[in-house]
Amino acid sequence: MLATSTSATPEAARFRRRLMAWYRENGRHGLPWRLTRDPYAVLVSEVMLQQTQVERVLPYYSAWLERWPSFAALAAASPADVIREWRGLGYNRRALNLHRLAVAVISDHGGELPPSAATLRKLPGIGPYTAAAIQSFARDQRIAVADTNIARVLARALFGTPTGREVPAGALSDAADALLPSREVRHHNLALMDLGALVCGSRAPRCGECPVARLCAWKAAGYPAGKTTSAPAPRFEHTARFARGRIVDALRAAPATAAELAAMLPAHHAARIGHYLQALEKDVLIAPAADGLWSLPPRPR
Repeated sequence: MLATSTSATPEAARFRRRLMAWYRENGRHGLPWRLTRDPYAVLVSEVMLQQTQVERVLPYYSAWLERWPSFAALAAASPADVIREWRGLGYNRRALNLHRLAVAVISDHGGELPPSAATLRKLPGIGPYTAAAIQSFARDQRIAVADTNIARVLARALFGTPTGREVPAGALSDAADALLPSREVRHHNLALMDLGALVCGSRAPRCGECPVARLCAWKAAGYPAGKTTSAPAPRFEHTARFARGRIVDALRAAPATAAELAAMLPAHHAARIGHYLQALEKDVLIAPAADGLWSLPPRPR
């Protein structure tokens, strides 16, 4: 089976050949972060794209690089300015991690991202996927990349399950490694990513447009449902993330008291204002200021 094959088998070669033919015609080749090999620019895109759609990221990416085109420029910025620039992207902790990473790169790594994936993973905000993405997309290393889209494609095509949650992480990683071509690995990873984003979607896969549909184990099995289920997600307005985001957004404009911040939240959130402020302070997204005010974090001394 393709799931247990190596890159040299006819099945794997057929899969890659059909995938790459589709990618040449349909891939998202014009995305700005695909037109560069600058590790900093690639990293910025990867952090912004975490849990955020491509269309939403595009204008922020260009504006960010215009304002802070390098690790040195970003490291010299204040945390407050970084948080303000991140407005609209959500998950504000990503912005602070990116700033902390830039400071670490300048202070500890001579202004360059470390060469190894293991060392990359020690930097703020970089996990296994982001480290692999930098190595592949910026450095053309022969390494498998598996974001949510890629994991879904591999789970369906190779293992016959609807999502990557059904497959042990080690098995999925081994299969991704086995499918790697001997060259043009960067394009192979990007092709899998685009196939998952554009055709093999999570809710409505367009199998009639899929170049590897005839090789897909999930399709051949009759699209069986997954064995794992997810609990229904609460409405966003009811989550702590919503309240935290509103608080940070208010402080982007001006410092405010706890009472003022509570007044702008729905009642069920207002009662937890102390908890939210404490958690945001712990994450260094906000800081207490004078006269009972809260503000965005000051520049470290």
